Amino acid sequence: MRIWARDVLLNGLCGSVVLPRGLRWRAMRLLGLDVARSSINARCFFGGSDVSIGLGTFINYGAFIDNAGPVRIGARVSIGPNVSIITGTHAMGDGDRRAGQDVSHPVVIEDGAWIGAGATILPGVTVGRGALVAAGALVTRDVAAHSQVAGVPAELVKQLPPLLA
Repeated sequence: MRIWARDVLLNGLCGSVVLPRGLRWRAMRLLGLDVARSSINARCFFGGSDVSIGLGTFINYGAFIDNAGPVRIGARVSIGPNVSIITGTHAMGDGDRRAGQDVSHPVVIEDGAWIGAGATILPGVTVGRGALVAAGALVTRDVAAHSQVAGVPAELVKQLPPLLA
């Protein structure tokens, strides 16, 4: 299937409120994404197909996953509304143009993590198992398992007890 047709189906039909939430993950699988049974709300944008979403994950309205590089989202992850997961950036350019060559780095969100509304996860970041990223946080580096981060840029707030599952 041509890339533009897949994008129209993925971000048009699958991203539409017309498609019931319970069918969205199935439609995404048919379009080549590695998506387990999940709850993905409408108006989410996926910029590519190199994405994996684990069982029981919830992605709220308006999530933006640019997918210039791989995105791995574990099981039982909660992603709030208007979260941005960015994998693409640019190398520093020369004196003629500051934004140089396109580069991408994978983003990994491990099992049981919670990403609050409006948070931004930048290229190359791993959010550890059971971690909590506060609403509006700008995550520029890895988040340790079972920790809470907040702020711009995100900083450690506290360690959390381990998940039971």
